[in-house]
Amino acid sequence: MRVLLIAAAVMLGVAGTAAAAPPTTGAPNLGDRLFPDLGNGGYDAQSYDVSYDYRPGVTTMDSSVVMRARATQALSSFSLDALVAKIGSVTVDGRPAAFRTAGEKLFVTPAAPVRDHALFDVRIEYTSDRKLDPPSPTVRVPPGMDWPIKAWINTPDGFGFMGQPDRAHLFFPANDYPGDKARFTFRVTTPSDLTAVANGSLVSKDLSGDRTTYVWRTASDIPTDITQVAVGKFREIDQTGPHGLPVQSFLPASLTGGDDLVRQTPAQIAWLEKTLGLPFPFQRYGVLGLDSDYDGVALETATMSTFAAATFVQPADQVTPVMVHELTHQYFGDSVSVGSWDDMWLSEGHATYYQMLFSAQQRNITFADNMKSLYAEDADQRSTWGPPAHMRNAGATLVGSDAAGALTLFALHELVGEQTFQRIEQTFYTQFHGRSAHTQDYIDVANRVAGRDLTSFLTAWLYGTATPAMPGHPDWKA
Repeated sequence: MRVLLIAAAVMLGVAGTAAAAPPTTGAPNLGDRLFPDLGNGGYDAQSYDVSYDYRPGVTTMDSSVVMRARATQALSSFSLDALVAKIGSVTVDGRPAAFRTAGEKLFVTPAAPVRDHALFDVRIEYTSDRKLDPPSPTVRVPPGMDWPIKAWINTPDGFGFMGQPDRAHLFFPANDYPGDKARFTFRVTTPSDLTAVANGSLVSKDLSGDRTTYVWRTASDIPTDITQVAVGKFREIDQTGPHGLPVQSFLPASLTGGDDLVRQTPAQIAWLEKTLGLPFPFQRYGVLGLDSDYDGVALETATMSTFAAATFVQPADQVTPVMVHELTHQYFGDSVSVGSWDDMWLSEGHATYYQMLFSAQQRNITFADNMKSLYAEDADQRSTWGPPAHMRNAGATLVGSDAAGALTLFALHELVGEQTFQRIEQTFYTQFHGRSAHTQDYIDVANRVAGRDLTSFLTAWLYGTATPAMPGHPDWKA
């Protein structure tokens, strides 16, 4: 009997070896409809450790990133999204790796294949150059016209960056796709008269001569496109939000005013927590002002929302709804991130919906009156950008799904009522908190919570080219 068992074990071992798939190359993209070259297959990023050495007077920075990833197949080679100025060296698990760049990709061949399901580290030494700021290859602009949105934002005493939708790999090589979330550490060395801020919480501040290294780290996984680093002369405003939440904001030292607006942030967090019936999703929050000539910037980044400094000198009733918009993204877009760029309405639609609700209460008008104006414009919006869950082009991800996505949520609210709508929102958030979600996930949650099939109703709003009738408001005209 023992001989038979040994023989069986040997045969099983041989069969297991024979069945193991040989190492192959990871896919060079994830097949996104709007950004077909973005993302990389064969692994799941777990964390990034990014370092910058900032020196005034030059746009280049010595930089590095360590990506820890888990292989989802046996890998003979793999790729990352990368458009940095120069790659110096690449190692995989401490061993030098062969590499080449092509387009916006970095292709890596490790010294030995990476086993399926294995954790592995990729260290990349590179040079960042803040002059290098090309538009996305998916963006089409008329000949002779410059793309107006900048990723690198240079300021009088430093810089900031904004990676949406597909520019984060200008700042560090990565799997730059919203569905692949990871934890981040940023290590930024600056002259000691400047401050570096980034996502997460400040975990250390080390002085060496006349230079200081700031280390910021997230406690949660976030998408690459909502990462944030800024360097400059800031004044810090520290507050406490609901349940003792640290609220740590930074305004340019040169900015006169703005403090009163920033000090409303804890009250805005409390309003959103009460409205959603959900606790704030991250370990801290704050507002960042960038002193630049890019006056239009308003961007959600996990644990910190970014605004151009000029924003804070505008009338409060114009600014605070926008602040609530960016704050809402902490829940929808950051904590629950989008699975693909076709799902961007889950982020922008939610942020616009609660912005409009806050604005209505601020102005003491009905929410329906506020939404009616969006409904009147919806036909033009759909004609220009396409329906919210199937936008016409990549550029629409920044602006095309805001109003139409908010109207979809309002239509659902009017159909099912306040209590059921709130349970749908809470269930969807709770189920996908810390993860990425797709449009079908929201439809599935709505069907389950409402206890009826809402698929055709939501499909008409999310994928239809014509504006559907608004439940409860037969007099509204698109």
